[in-house]
Amino acid sequence: MSLHATIERVTDRIRERSHKTRPAYLEKIARAAEEGPRRAHLSCGNQAHAYAAMDDKGDMATTRKPNIGIVTAYNDMLSAHQPFERFPDVIRRAGHAAGATVQVAGGVPAMCDGVTQGRAGMELSLFSRDVIALASAVALSHDTFDAALYLGVCDKIVPGLIIAAGTFGHIPAVFIPAGPMPSGLPNDEKAKVRQQFAAGEVGRDKLMEAEMASYHSPGTCTFYGTANSNQMLMEFMGLHLPGASFVNPNTPLREALTVAGVERAAAITRLGNDYMPAGEVLDEKAFVNGMVGLMATGGSTNLVIHLPAMAKAAGVLLDIEDFHDLSAAVPLMARVYPNGLADVNHFHAAGGLGYMIGQLLDAGLLHADVKTINGTGLDGYTAEPKLDGDRVHWEPGAKDTLNDKILRPASNPFAPTGGLKQLDGNLGRGVIKVSAVKPELHVVEAKARVFSDQEQVKAAFKAGEFTEDTIVVVRFQGPAANGMPELHSLTPTLAVLLDRGLKVALVTDGRMSGASGKVPAAIHIAPEAAHEGPLSRIQDGDVIRVDAVNGTIDCLTEGWETRDPAPFDPSNSAEGMGRELFAAFRAHVGPSTEGAAVVV
Repeated sequence: MSLHATIERVTDRIRERSHKTRPAYLEKIARAAEEGPRRAHLSCGNQAHAYAAMDDKGDMATTRKPNIGIVTAYNDMLSAHQPFERFPDVIRRAGHAAGATVQVAGGVPAMCDGVTQGRAGMELSLFSRDVIALASAVALSHDTFDAALYLGVCDKIVPGLIIAAGTFGHIPAVFIPAGPMPSGLPNDEKAKVRQQFAAGEVGRDKLMEAEMASYHSPGTCTFYGTANSNQMLMEFMGLHLPGASFVNPNTPLREALTVAGVERAAAITRLGNDYMPAGEVLDEKAFVNGMVGLMATGGSTNLVIHLPAMAKAAGVLLDIEDFHDLSAAVPLMARVYPNGLADVNHFHAAGGLGYMIGQLLDAGLLHADVKTINGTGLDGYTAEPKLDGDRVHWEPGAKDTLNDKILRPASNPFAPTGGLKQLDGNLGRGVIKVSAVKPELHVVEAKARVFSDQEQVKAAFKAGEFTEDTIVVVRFQGPAANGMPELHSLTPTLAVLLDRGLKVALVTDGRMSGASGKVPAAIHIAPEAAHEGPLSRIQDGDVIRVDAVNGTIDCLTEGWETRDPAPFDPSNSAEGMGRELFAAFRAHVGPSTEGAAVVV
């Protein structure tokens, strides 16, 4: 199948937009690669320090053995990262068997958005992505690694690791996932209890019981939020081994895939014949493929922020118009919670990413001619990993969906588009995800209620103040204001209002979660209110129209734009929970439409 015209057009536009930055980037990583194995340039004293603790250090200055560095996001605060505790030992054994040496180069922080939702700590969440990139740079700064293994799964961790992999683009990069936890309490039942608690119909004991039954073991949360969207992305972009994303932790297949990932890392260094530097994998086509995967699966809106920052680290410049145009061309092929009742384990069993990649390739909606850690070409990612003893091998993947209530072919999708729209109007630019929103809510025109934080919204709800159709404006939530925390804790409150028959939408310069679901939410609005963007001039009673059909967001009240901007009070986010340490980040962060980044 020839490449779809929209895929080709968007790729060409990105290539043209990046016509200066991408060649300069490739020249930079080529210069780094030309120096050969980096450790050969270290002094004897440098090397003695670097290898003093290794049991098999040998003569690292002259050996042809590749030295693999592990950058790990392990902690046992995150269920998704807890399995990584034992990965270094597995990786060392696999590396030695493959004729390589292995060192843990360094660790990176990994916070849990599920713990910090609605709390002050969430204001560090987005910035943690840049901290992860910085910490990874420190880990790799020892200049002694021929390849890097990146162990990370969740929301900001993978994007931060990708920024590092792009920055150290001369080093091959293999991403090693840990997999989702087994299915627990169905996500729709958990969401129902959350709404019942928000409405005062059940007590905290029932809420806690439901939450603990849902999040119950090591592994990624099973809904299709940002963490699992990250895993999809790594497979579509060729940085995982085929089929690796959604294999459960602590299983023989999971360990065999980890071993295979180590073997692949050892094989693609500059010391061998299959050199595959990360910077060559991370090209325009790879990022387009990642965006296509995001649309086809109904993935997290957080990636609309992360992908531009990730791409910029590799000299590729993305814009939200790219997401919009690709979404219009790519069918929604999956229904995974919050876009459906299934979780990622059900999705994987129905044929998963391998089936989707095959379908999208056949439809001309993916670039097939890409470089991946698995070799050249994306068609290898249609295969399914299987165990043969304790080794993994790949067999042809599913050609037909095994459950068409979860996964459908590109020719008969759940929806003809990916459901992500760019919004542009007199209130600024942003995005809205409508794949789980009822069609009658794709256009909402109503009076505004204006708030400066999500707690004010909850207080107004408890006071019974929402009695008519309403546009809930939550401003001063952008990256420069308070680090752009997710406003996911508003979802149950606003969902209750929808269930009462009101037409309600959220407008914010902040973020929602990958699990934002059925509430129409115009998010990432830029310029943000803290920079005197249009939202700073909105008042209670102004009529706002959020139109996901035509891609517009406008205030319809005459004369609103001539008002003085509402003053921004930074004191609420200036200190506590480490926020004082991030003042420089808030002062220098870029706009959300360009990735809300500090380091790229």
